[in-house]
Amino acid sequence: MTLDDVTRFWREEKENGAIYNVYLKKVTYHTLSDLDQCKGHLMWETQKIRVIKAGTLEKLVESLVTVRGELDSTYVNVFLATYRTFATPIQVLELLIKRYKWLERDSRENKERKENNENQQKTIKSVISVWMDTYPDDFRDHPDYTCLRVLETFSHQFIPESDLELRAGHKIEKFQREAACSSDGEIKFQFSIVDEVDHMIDSEYQKPLEFLDIPNNRLAEQLTFKDAELFKRVIPHHCLGAVWARRDRKLGKGGTIAPSVLATIEQFNRVSLRVIATILRTRELKSSLRAKILQKWIDIAQELRQQKNFSSLKAIISGLQSHSVYRLKRSWASLPKESIDLFQELADIFSNDNNQILSRELLMKEATAKFPDLDSNNKILRRRNLQKRRSWIENGIVQGTVPYLGTFLTDLTMIDTAIPDRTECGLINFEKRRKEFEVLAQIKLLQSAAQIYHFQEDKHIWAWFDSVRVFDENECHDLSCYIEPVKETPSRLKKKSASLSSLLKVVSMGDNLGTRPARLEGSKLSLVSCDSSSLSTSNVDSPSQGMSHSSSTSSLLSCDSDTTVSSPFRSPDTCVVRVRFESGPESDTHVYKSIMLKNVDHTHTVIDKVLDKYSKKGPSSNYCLLQVLSDGELLIPEKGNVFYAMNKSDGSEPVFVVRTRQDHDSRTQHRKRGRRKLKNWSL
Repeated sequence: MTLDDVTRFWREEKENGAIYNVYLKKVTYHTLSDLDQCKGHLMWETQKIRVIKAGTLEKLVESLVTVRGELDSTYVNVFLATYRTFATPIQVLELLIKRYKWLERDSRENKERKENNENQQKTIKSVISVWMDTYPDDFRDHPDYTCLRVLETFSHQFIPESDLELRAGHKIEKFQREAACSSDGEIKFQFSIVDEVDHMIDSEYQKPLEFLDIPNNRLAEQLTFKDAELFKRVIPHHCLGAVWARRDRKLGKGGTIAPSVLATIEQFNRVSLRVIATILRTRELKSSLRAKILQKWIDIAQELRQQKNFSSLKAIISGLQSHSVYRLKRSWASLPKESIDLFQELADIFSNDNNQILSRELLMKEATAKFPDLDSNNKILRRRNLQKRRSWIENGIVQGTVPYLGTFLTDLTMIDTAIPDRTECGLINFEKRRKEFEVLAQIKLLQSAAQIYHFQEDKHIWAWFDSVRVFDENECHDLSCYIEPVKETPSRLKKKSASLSSLLKVVSMGDNLGTRPARLEGSKLSLVSCDSSSLSTSNVDSPSQGMSHSSSTSSLLSCDSDTTVSSPFRSPDTCVVRVRFESGPESDTHVYKSIMLKNVDHTHTVIDKVLDKYSKKGPSSNYCLLQVLSDGELLIPEKGNVFYAMNKSDGSEPVFVVRTRQDHDSRTQHRKRGRRKLKNWSL
């Protein structure tokens, strides 16, 4: 009987094609004496355990089976969940078959190793079976089904009595049937946001719904229904930074990369855009009536919080914090104090402080809870929460959980950006895959929690939802400025000019001296949260005292590593920033990527990195680099040192955009015309 296991790291061992971490495990046993059952002896032994750290693909596949012929379930799970970032299914399958055949030959030549080799062969068959059961889509390479054909042939020749040949044949037939009727069961989503058009409400409904008439709980339930369905269909390994962010830039025969992830992002942005649209679309609305729309969205967000749907909750908060909505001071000032307090508490859930530690802790805490544990500093809200909690307990209500997927995309993108794929000697870095697997395991855990919901689809509400016309970023800005015109006071213009002069001075110092100048007063270097897929990248001053002043980007890709605490992904001379590439007015501006920014990177270097991320070609001189700020955009000088030129004074994460110079000039002209229109309207 084992009493105690003590494992500690011993050393690192290298061999041809692999690096191992070696651990010593002290195992203590308690054995009973044959003469006296009440007495016994303590015995112990030290076991040497090797865990592969890095290796060639062949060595990694070989490690799926231990030298004793045992199945290392932990390693198998990590490998099968992450191998797509460095190999294809057919490569892995062929190496497993090659290993099986080698063991077969070795058994004939060395009789003393026959038993051990046979154990390893059995384990290889088990690995293939687990692989087929756990990740069947890896074998769904329509129409050739190469992996299954190879497996079928191999099984027929070398393992005639096993069920692998039969299973391979059945899967081919099953996949062929599913492909024939894929139009009935395939999930199809549109990923264009800005070009979204109005949908006609079905003729069966006599009276279309009005937003203010829809009960808050009904709309929240429908958003949760949609979010839960999409999240349950997310394929965890699609969330890997090297997969979903298209770092490999290779589309397979299946077409779109990571459609389940993109569908979740699409729904997130659809919600956030409709929050903005319902608030801005009626230009002549009084501030008090517009405040009712704001208050309704805040109440819906609270309903989502009670349903533990953090996805649409984040989407609504992001929409309310978008620049075009957040700047409407008169409308926000018309809200009651309880609504302001509630909005602040909900926004604080997604605070970027300490790498969003609050939202992470809250998510994992409530993932397995029956219902949310709500609290509030406002007495009225606290009383409501207590009443709600009693109601849940009395009625036996159990809520599921839908996370904000951007939290996990953030971590995976940061891991992918900060940790190299290969070691200095060219071996596949498997320690990186272990870190990625820890995040994927959390996603799978939460997918189980999302199964608890039992809401039914309400087509009437979705007809209204699809009928709402949404606006692009320029339209939102114009509408917002029409509702509450911009007031450029002399003091504000002077402040802007002084800020820009300071930045240009820093750029000059960095270029001329080649040394790191002192930071601007009040600035801080933060590891950027790549809350990507952002709808809005800017902030304004809080319209009401006590309101959130966080950078609220509505986003679903995160490279959310926005933190000022110690992090393995930042240093005094580097930081990870999020970027987007705009090829024109019709380009998709909602997907961000991340790059490592160094203190020696000048403008042309950063532009080249962005072009490489987006697989674009052309000289960097044809493009310009801009930092997105709360009150506009800062054009980085052509010969500027970006690390020192970027504005860090507002404490928010740096966000950059690269666009053609021609497009930038046309946008500038568009803004000038917009300001002239606003001036004419005011007259």
